[in-house]
Amino acid sequence: MIRNKAAVFLWFDTEAEAAANFYAETFPDSHVDKVIRIREGVSDAPAGTVQLVEMTLLGLPYVLLNAGPDVQPNDAYSLQVYTEDQAETDRLWAAITGNGGEEIMCGWCKDRWGYRWQITPLILMDALSHPDPAASARVQAAMMQMRKIEISDIEAALRGATPT
Repeated sequence: MIRNKAAVFLWFDTEAEAAANFYAETFPDSHVDKVIRIREGVSDAPAGTVQLVEMTLLGLPYVLLNAGPDVQPNDAYSLQVYTEDQAETDRLWAAITGNGGEEIMCGWCKDRWGYRWQITPLILMDALSHPDPAASARVQAAMMQMRKIEISDIEAALRGATPT
């Protein structure tokens, strides 16, 4: 079996498999590759308990570990997911926040396990690097007022119009 040279590694209390299944169902190019269970006599956890889940998340290799509550996710890690349009932005935002997650500002949200996601329309990235500094500044100011990114408001800011 050929493996990648690296994988993103996420720590969970006990719900690595549930998280992996949710991520695989929610995001394109995502699937659970392998579930590794604890063997008899290896740890204090019951044999058969999920220890690791190897998965592909948005085409990237991930390993999810059940290791107890000692380590919590924080703002130092987030996954930026680029979206093509408002429908995709809305769908992913609703999936994360509607499954026990939480809205944060500027296109960020947190899933029910505490991991941060940036649901980012590609137009936002283009607009933030617009060659006209005034247009880019208007977009930045508009984004700072949003939770979920609204493409129509980004487009309005680019034009210099008042967002709806």
